Amino acid sequence: MAWPWLSCFLLLALIASVAANVAPTFLPNMTAVTLPEDLPVGAEAFWLIAEDLDQDPLTYGMSGPNAYFFAVNSSTGEVKLASALDYETLYWFTVIISVSDGHNNPVQKEMQVIVEDRNDNAPVFQNTDFSTSINETLPVGSVVFSVLAKDKDTGSSGVVVYHIEEVIPSTGDSKHLFEILPNGSIVLNGSLSYNNKSAFYQLKLKACDSGGLYNNSFIVQCSSPVFLSISVIDQPDLDPQFVTELYSASVAEDAPKGTSVLKVEAVDRDKGVNDHVNYIISNSTRPGWFDIGPDGVIRVSGSLDREQLLEEDEEVHVQVTATEVHPNIYGQEAKVSIWVTLRVTDVNDHIPEFFNCSIPACTFTPQEAQVNFTGSVDEHASTRIPIDNLTMAVYDPDKGSNGTFLLSLGGPDAEAFSVSPERAAGSAEVQLLVKVPSLVDYEKQTVMLVQVVATDSVSKNFSVARVTIHLRDINDHRPTFPQSLYNLSVFEHSANGSVVTDSIHAFDPDTGEWGHITYSLLPGNGADIFEVDPNTGTVTVRNSELLDREKQAVYYLTLQATDGGNLSSSTTLQIHLLDINDNRPVVSGSYNIFVQEEEGNVSVTIQAHDDDQPGTNNSRLYFSLLPSPYSHNFSVDPDTGLLRNLGPLDREAIDPALGGRIVLTVRVADCGVPVLSTEVNVTINVEDINDNVPIFSQLSYTFPVKERDPGVRVGVVEAWDADQTEANNRISFGLSGSGAQNFMLRGLALGSGRAEGSLWLYADVSLDYETQASFNLTVSAENPGPPGPEATAGVFVPVEDVNDEPPTLDAASLKGIRVAENGSQHGLVAEVVARDVDTAAQLEVQLVNVICTKGGDDVGSLCRGWFSVLANGSVLINQSDAIDYETCDLVTLVVRAYDLTTDPRFQAYSDNGSLLITIEDVNDNAPYFLPENKTFVIIPELVIPDQQVASIRARDDDSGSNGAILFSILQVNFIMKDGTVVPFQGFFRVSTSSEANVFIGNIELVTSLDSTLQGTYQVTVQAQDRPSVGPAQRANITLNLFTVDQSYRVRLQFSTNKEEVGANAEEIKAALAQATRTTVYVVDIKDIESTARARSRSYLDAYFVFSNGSALTLDELSVMIREDQDSLTRLLQLGLVVLGSQESLESDLPQLLSSVIIGLAVTLLLVIMIMTTALVCVRKSYHRKLRAMKAAKEARRTAAGVMPSVSAIPGTNMYTTERANPMLNLSTKDLGFESQSSSELDHTSLNSLDSNSVDLENDKQETKKEPLDSLMEPDAEPLSVVLSGRQAGSGGQQKEFSFTNDGLDTTDL
Repeated sequence: MAWPWLSCFLLLALIASVAANVAPTFLPNMTAVTLPEDLPVGAEAFWLIAEDLDQDPLTYGMSGPNAYFFAVNSSTGEVKLASALDYETLYWFTVIISVSDGHNNPVQKEMQVIVEDRNDNAPVFQNTDFSTSINETLPVGSVVFSVLAKDKDTGSSGVVVYHIEEVIPSTGDSKHLFEILPNGSIVLNGSLSYNNKSAFYQLKLKACDSGGLYNNSFIVQCSSPVFLSISVIDQPDLDPQFVTELYSASVAEDAPKGTSVLKVEAVDRDKGVNDHVNYIISNSTRPGWFDIGPDGVIRVSGSLDREQLLEEDEEVHVQVTATEVHPNIYGQEAKVSIWVTLRVTDVNDHIPEFFNCSIPACTFTPQEAQVNFTGSVDEHASTRIPIDNLTMAVYDPDKGSNGTFLLSLGGPDAEAFSVSPERAAGSAEVQLLVKVPSLVDYEKQTVMLVQVVATDSVSKNFSVARVTIHLRDINDHRPTFPQSLYNLSVFEHSANGSVVTDSIHAFDPDTGEWGHITYSLLPGNGADIFEVDPNTGTVTVRNSELLDREKQAVYYLTLQATDGGNLSSSTTLQIHLLDINDNRPVVSGSYNIFVQEEEGNVSVTIQAHDDDQPGTNNSRLYFSLLPSPYSHNFSVDPDTGLLRNLGPLDREAIDPALGGRIVLTVRVADCGVPVLSTEVNVTINVEDINDNVPIFSQLSYTFPVKERDPGVRVGVVEAWDADQTEANNRISFGLSGSGAQNFMLRGLALGSGRAEGSLWLYADVSLDYETQASFNLTVSAENPGPPGPEATAGVFVPVEDVNDEPPTLDAASLKGIRVAENGSQHGLVAEVVARDVDTAAQLEVQLVNVICTKGGDDVGSLCRGWFSVLANGSVLINQSDAIDYETCDLVTLVVRAYDLTTDPRFQAYSDNGSLLITIEDVNDNAPYFLPENKTFVIIPELVIPDQQVASIRARDDDSGSNGAILFSILQVNFIMKDGTVVPFQGFFRVSTSSEANVFIGNIELVTSLDSTLQGTYQVTVQAQDRPSVGPAQRANITLNLFTVDQSYRVRLQFSTNKEEVGANAEEIKAALAQATRTTVYVVDIKDIESTARARSRSYLDAYFVFSNGSALTLDELSVMIREDQDSLTRLLQLGLVVLGSQESLESDLPQLLSSVIIGLAVTLLLVIMIMTTALVCVRKSYHRKLRAMKAAKEARRTAAGVMPSVSAIPGTNMYTTERANPMLNLSTKDLGFESQSSSELDHTSLNSLDSNSVDLENDKQETKKEPLDSLMEPDAEPLSVVLSGRQAGSGGQQKEFSFTNDGLDTTDL
């Protein structure tokens, strides 16, 4: 019975042990969380909370592609933001949260993270060009320009509102000239005018969103302002305008054509258009006298005559119209007119003119003027007989001497006549008179010519009238021939009646019947062949048959002329017969020629002659070839009859039926009219030679052959030879080329001049595609016999492939590529190319491995799913949003190629190849400032403009321009010591530099600072990256610049001059820095200008500043210097004598003078009491003096003390007015001499024991040898008692007052 109970007990124990530990579980609400996108990095995001019934310690974790956004405290479950959120990039994502109790498997759960949008983006203008042009006539309300700004935010934060901030030029008219609508359209709100308002406007535009939450505040984000440039285009709406209201000019009446008189100018009042202006003369009182050019210059265009303007005040008025080239906006001409006055001035421009009229009936109009007159007179008329039928008058319209003229005669017959009158003015009638009767002879001339010249007496200009005088004849002459011999010609066989000459005439000066002439031929040679017309004297052919040049070429005839009185004369006619073409050319001999083709030439002259007159066209011969099948191969010289071949003769070009014979026909013709010719045949026998190369039927042959197939027939080539004889047209073949040893060629004759060659592989030869895929052979054909030219043809033998080679990857396709992170790119990014030498290959590309690295280190499989490779080699982005430069900057895809059709016996895969994909950074990280363990201190009195006063450092995890940082100062406030905040602008600037990946912002002073202000400058600096694409990201930091005002300025006086102090400045600063552990800032070093007996000759003003921004006061400086004996000793050696603040040292002198005056008055009142007391205490006083003298001597051997009432320097002769012992730092009351102190003045000793110098080294040695206590006498003198009591209570408060006492010693006591 015990065993069943034991089994139950063990079963329960086992169940209890199994159920003892339960896995933890997350709370039900751990499914989603909502976070604002402006949550700062490092801030608490949420908590992971799980329950464990066993109360085991829990370990929390997070995983997934987006887990990098958070940092989880594995112990507490607190989740902080590790990477900034961005709603615009990723507005929701999931992470895997996990919890483990250490006993069970971790519990995982998917959590959804929802990102809330915040107003973190300002609107951005999308336009790239902010300029436009508008017409000045643009109607009000028209759209001028449209802008578009976009805001990445959602809701009201993404609603854009546009504003016009400023209109330039800023005038009353332009302020509201434009209006921007909610949709970004800018409309015209008023009228424009190019000339009266402005030709250019610039609008300052800004786009703001409607506001939203950002960093727990409601803010409105605005874009950077942009400037829209608007150019106003001027329109032609105004007429032109003349630049002068009145134009007038003068011109002489003799001005030649083209003379410039006056220039008018009109301009387009539309300044922006500035259209060209054309000028015309639209009206004139004297049309044609003037014209105007395109340049506005009025020129003389016709003859001017002042005399025609006598009734018009000698003026011409012209209307000039200026018209713009282009019409105005209304389609009309834009023009303006003006009247111009032109005065014509008088010159002596007229000459006397002749008129055919009698005064006073003459009107003397220019149209009536004449230059030709006629008259008649009997020959040999008596002297001063006037010429009959002559009416002549002379007129000059000029006045006065300009109208006076002289008359004279000229011309060939002027000596026979005279003129009357010889001088006249204005107008006069003219007569011609016979002067020499013997010269008036009809037989010499029937008509006489006389010129009447009228000359202007002033200008000497003249006019000429020609007078023709007809003479009346008498009969007294016989006929005569002009020549005694005439040479004549006539063509042979001219027809009867043909005129030989009709130009031979006899002349008889008599008139009437006495002048009638009759012609006749006297008997003689040729009288029966020619005849003459008795009235005209025309000689003609009488008998044509007898007129033959070949029988008689020349005839001589006598021609006689007889007048009505039987008076006669004769002349000889020499008649030459002219040849005509009446004889045909005659050819001599026959022509049969043998010549060898190619090398032989034809050269034969055709012999012919013509019986016509030598040297004429009738006998000149012309040779030509008549057209025939082969005449184009020959030429004949047209003059000599030389027959030649034009080129080598080719037997093969001749019809074989002709047997090589060519028959040519040569025509021989003369050049006469009509042309007469004779024809002759020339036979040419062409003999054959071997001058043709065999020709293949094709230029190239292609014969494919399968590899590994020996002894097969490859193909057949065919050739032929054009030679016509069997000896010259036989053909033999040859084979050459790379691999020709694998082939043989067998020839076969097909007929006359034709043959074929069969190409075979040798029986023991087979081809290999992989060794050589093809063969390029050359087959030749030639004639047997002596070596000569041959013909060739190409034979291409491609070898058909068997698929047995592995594929390869194209190295060029594996060239690295670049892909931007965070979903910037999608789809195809690269193509991997695989190749296979086999022709039937079927390839695909396979992805073998993916390697993820960051900075050269393997980061596991983070990037494995980012990319995929298709079978065709296309590389695609698989997870664009998951690509993250910060986690992996290089992805290596290991790929290979696979041939699906490769023979199974061979390798089907290529070697592996690597495609490197470099991940490019995008601007997804904001700049952040690096912590600085620095305190920045400003001493306004020392800093100068352009001096650096502080610095900050920042980094950006992005790379390239995305990680480049630019610093700027956003705000500067001054915090007073009472907490008052005063804004300061323009006092500081920041410059940016970089070192490695750290950007440094140096804050520099722009202008001088007020040295009296007490407080801290708070400078807010912004770091902004500079991405090439997308919005910039920013971070801000506020720096505290502590100021050290003038209240901390301390003055140190030295016994040397300022030059020596300046030379020792670095040593002085080093000693002071060693004693105070501060930074010493020297303000000034100057000489002291004082009449006091002080030994100080110069002073040095300085500040003593700690690294935390605090500074030493005068009291604190005194204490620290006293505590450092080494630094004190060095300062004394460098001449330090006085230590005090600037204010106290400057203000002590008036106080000192007042104290001196009061002290003197008190002294005078108490002098009697002092003397009385001195007498009573003479004994004790004498003993005290002895001890005081001893103490003074010791003071000269030992370093002097610092007086407690001021910040004095121990070891110097600086005493207070209470005459305390200079050695032991005792107050005045400890000596018991209050009653003797009359004031705080410096009483000068008459017997000084001091030399204001300290031999520190000797004093130290003496001090060591003789301690201070041994210097004191053991008696109970007051000085000894007071000094011994002072050693225990010398720590009282010191008065802040000091001065140099050069004369005080203990003998005054």
